[in-house]
Amino acid sequence: MERYSSEAIGERGSIKIKRIDAVYALITDETDTKILMVRNVDNGLWSLPGGAVEENEFLELAAIREAKEETGFDIKVHGIVAVNEAALLKFGEHACFFTFRAEIIGGACEISRPEEISEIKWMDVEVADHVLPYYQNRLQDIVKTGVRVMYVNQGTVS
Repeated sequence: MERYSSEAIGERGSIKIKRIDAVYALITDETDTKILMVRNVDNGLWSLPGGAVEENEFLELAAIREAKEETGFDIKVHGIVAVNEAALLKFGEHACFFTFRAEIIGGACEISRPEEISEIKWMDVEVADHVLPYYQNRLQDIVKTGVRVMYVNQGTVS
């Protein structure tokens, strides 16, 4: 396993790594055969609705906010189904990606940020597995088995 230790970074020059968190919402239709996807303007690629967690924002609230901003839907999250991470040396970032299982509880499908999202689509789970390689073709398993890890927002603890 490659590490992004100071030795690895040193080979590419002096890079300061900043930790960032991002959240995504895995939302399926009533039959669990389609996944709600968004096409990103900046790179033309499909992804689950989601994005960066803002400073002092809880993960679940970030997932709810991002889904609303990108799709127009109000969602409820039900636990984490995947945690991925990567050293994005090009950007000087160590990113942790948290994917929540979620369901639509309101709102209406709309692109409210056309500068970020060009299209919203219900995509077959099998197709989504191919366009989202970072889930290693496991979205079908996640959807089929209902696997999730309990997520508890313990709020502010003093």
